[in-house]
Amino acid sequence: MQEPLENFLRALRAAEVRVSPAEAIDAHRTVAAVGYGDRQLLKDSLCVTLAKTPDEVGRFDDCFERFFQRQEFRDSEQQDSGDTPEVSGDEVAEQPLAQLLLAGDGEGMAQAMESAANQAGATQIQFFSQRGYFARRIADQMGLRELEQLIASLNRSNEAGDAALGQRLEQGRSLLLDQTRQYVERQYELYARANGERLREEFLVETRLSALESRDFARMHALVRRMARRLATRYSRRMKHAKRGRLDVRRTLRRSMAHEGIPFETVWKQVHIDRPEIVAVCDVSRSVAAAARFLLLFLYSLNEVIAELRAFAFSDRLIEVSGILEDEDVETAIPEVLRRIGFRPTDYGRALADLDEEFADAIGRHTTVIVLGDGRSNNTDPRIDLMRRLHDRSKAVIWLNPEPESFWGQGDSEMHRYRQFCHVAKTCNTVQGLERIIDDVLKSYIRA
Repeated sequence: MQEPLENFLRALRAAEVRVSPAEAIDAHRTVAAVGYGDRQLLKDSLCVTLAKTPDEVGRFDDCFERFFQRQEFRDSEQQDSGDTPEVSGDEVAEQPLAQLLLAGDGEGMAQAMESAANQAGATQIQFFSQRGYFARRIADQMGLRELEQLIASLNRSNEAGDAALGQRLEQGRSLLLDQTRQYVERQYELYARANGERLREEFLVETRLSALESRDFARMHALVRRMARRLATRYSRRMKHAKRGRLDVRRTLRRSMAHEGIPFETVWKQVHIDRPEIVAVCDVSRSVAAAARFLLLFLYSLNEVIAELRAFAFSDRLIEVSGILEDEDVETAIPEVLRRIGFRPTDYGRALADLDEEFADAIGRHTTVIVLGDGRSNNTDPRIDLMRRLHDRSKAVIWLNPEPESFWGQGDSEMHRYRQFCHVAKTCNTVQGLERIIDDVLKSYIRA
């Protein structure tokens, strides 16, 4: 009975319930103590042993119910064998699958499918496209090929009743294939869906933000929040290490010389980490709106480590959107921002003038300004003088441009003129690129 538990532990790990080797040993001891007889007792015992957070408890419950459910062939009762046409014993005796189908033995069919699935390695399914392959393998292990040959033989026979028997077996074959597909679907949900989600996420983080479809936004929002939590955890760990300090070996050895080399006094190097102050200035015109959506979501998901965050959006005029983003859920607030100010012709000079005249107090010597835009000002005055002033007043100006660098300076692009007053100017058109840039911004607040 070890194999079912091992498969269940694999399913839990696929469902992102962390199970260490020590916890797996505890689970085996638990099952040895309570057995499989009482379903609820088994579930509660394993839950106490393996689930460590409320979130993991929810995933454990879902995984347990899906793993231990046996719905196959429950509603497949066949007619009495008395209604089955008489056939010679040799024709069916050598076909255990045919006997089970004619007898309507749902429990026997379910047991045969479980055994065939183990032989076919159904728990090793990895991809969505493998479902049909494993369904056929399981059916073949149960004797589908022999059953199909028997059906073909009965259909060719001229004996009385053979046609009716062949029709019954054909119905049983259809039921078998349907139930096998459902069984493999359940195995995919248990063992492989997480792999498919990870592959999808790996593809999305490298996809151009302008190429994302609206159906991917919900998945991308969850992905961005997870990436932000990872950055916040990493930054919090750096702050913890900074408070503790690092041993200064040279100064410690120098002081220990007065005590015959015994380090009675230790000297620690202290690293100071400021909480970041960030001003985000986002172009929300049609060409850049998708990138602005995810930058703002990223930054507002880092509120626990950012001391102060103010956000501004512009197309032709610039407005502050911090209040909207703070008062409402970010996923619903960003579309509201785009509705109010987005999708208009851009005027970078006017936006810089609004920032300088109305919101100059937002930028100081400890402020990092992140500008997201393509630098295309529709042949209006780019106000390079205001860009110089922004550079001089802030800690750093980082310009993120969704366009490839080869496009900068072409047409109405003013990027080459803006670039000289930026501490960093990079192409950034994927979520992965956003993560790298924001991580660099957080690192810039570490001072020895």
